[in-house]
Amino acid sequence: MFISILDVFKLGIGPSSSHTMGPMLAAADFIVRARQRLAQAARLDDVGIRCTLKGSLAFTGKGHGTDRAIALGLHGYTPADVAAEDVDALVESIWNSGLAGSPPTIRFEPDKDIRFDKGPALPEHPNGMIFELVDRSADKVLLKETYFSIGGGFISTRAEIKQLVAPLKMESAADCPYPFDSARAMLQMCDASQLTIAAMKHANELEHISEPALLDGMEAIWRAMRRCVELGLAAEGILPGGLALPRRAKHLYEQLRQDPQAASVNDWLCAYAMAVNEENAAGHMVVTAPTNGAAGVIPAVLYYFVTHEGGRQEQLREFLLTASAIGGIIKHRSSISGAEVGCQGEVGSAAAMAAAGLCAARGGTPRQIENAAEIALEHHLGMTCDPVKGLVQVPCIERNGFGAIKAYTATSLALRGTGQHFMPLDNCIAAMKQTGLEMSEKYKETSLGGLAVSITEC
Repeated sequence: MFISILDVFKLGIGPSSSHTMGPMLAAADFIVRARQRLAQAARLDDVGIRCTLKGSLAFTGKGHGTDRAIALGLHGYTPADVAAEDVDALVESIWNSGLAGSPPTIRFEPDKDIRFDKGPALPEHPNGMIFELVDRSADKVLLKETYFSIGGGFISTRAEIKQLVAPLKMESAADCPYPFDSARAMLQMCDASQLTIAAMKHANELEHISEPALLDGMEAIWRAMRRCVELGLAAEGILPGGLALPRRAKHLYEQLRQDPQAASVNDWLCAYAMAVNEENAAGHMVVTAPTNGAAGVIPAVLYYFVTHEGGRQEQLREFLLTASAIGGIIKHRSSISGAEVGCQGEVGSAAAMAAAGLCAARGGTPRQIENAAEIALEHHLGMTCDPVKGLVQVPCIERNGFGAIKAYTATSLALRGTGQHFMPLDNCIAAMKQTGLEMSEKYKETSLGGLAVSITEC
């Protein structure tokens, strides 16, 4: 299998890669198909689009802005298009307008035409969406497509998801010089080639994109991550959604700067991770790393390494390439979707990637890197996804801080060892997958259990 670093890390908007970015991309794809269908049909005077959300998207779609994302997507926008926009103003401008374009104008009223169906989820995946192009005058469906938002901002149609051998679309690795699809194979290839994990990942990337495109892409990833951290550290106010949560990262950061001698690495990591996830909760630009709900872990660890430990550009690239290699293995062998396996698949995966990246940047051996990833992931096993009010705020914002701390600690432990350890990373990933399969749906991004139902009204 092969998944590019530029797909693992993607520019988008909050608050959710699977509930915001995925639905926006699905809607953008469907409107193209709808236009093509209408171009082949006889003149119709009254056509419209309706969308039915299933499973986790139905239960927590409002809190994740799924309806807003679908409206934007049907107007032709993608997450990358709106990353630097005032999304609230953009949504307001298109909310009650039809879908203009080549005739006919397609009627779409989000408040009426998006249905949150809280019945049984579709069998293929808990994040399902059914889009229909309808001749309203005859009440006839002209075109119907089912999409699944499968984590990290990736989507599949019903036909495509049946062909997947993993929870995400992958390209064939047949042309890659190092086609590892497990941690075990990765380490064997490191031994045979005497290359680092980052070097093998770099070589694989060059089979699909040019060296300048790869370097520019990695620089853009880091630039966006750094901007997210710094914008979050400078922002104040109340987060949207109804919980009335104040932003905390700026106040924490200012305390640390006033007395840096009393600040621990844990304090800094929490400030940086929370800054990113407050930006995500506000619906602003973030980088999927590997998801929006876990978007603060990797940037926090990387920002700390660069600003506090003097990390250099070549180490930054080593970090990102190694982290994406580990992320690709986790995606291939399990899932990064909170709706599928709980938060262990989001923050747990991010922590494993961050630990591996930091270990590589500090000169760790391939086996120490694999050990660091396993330690970080192991200590997130069983973590539920139970967002209060369906918002990526409680416990998500603080949870990213703790994910960064675990990643940093895992790296320190691994670097003090030889790389030999009891539980292989592949087995830990398998345990995460099985735990997710056996986890109650109440704890997989439906807000039907756990913290989401434990709030006492005063």
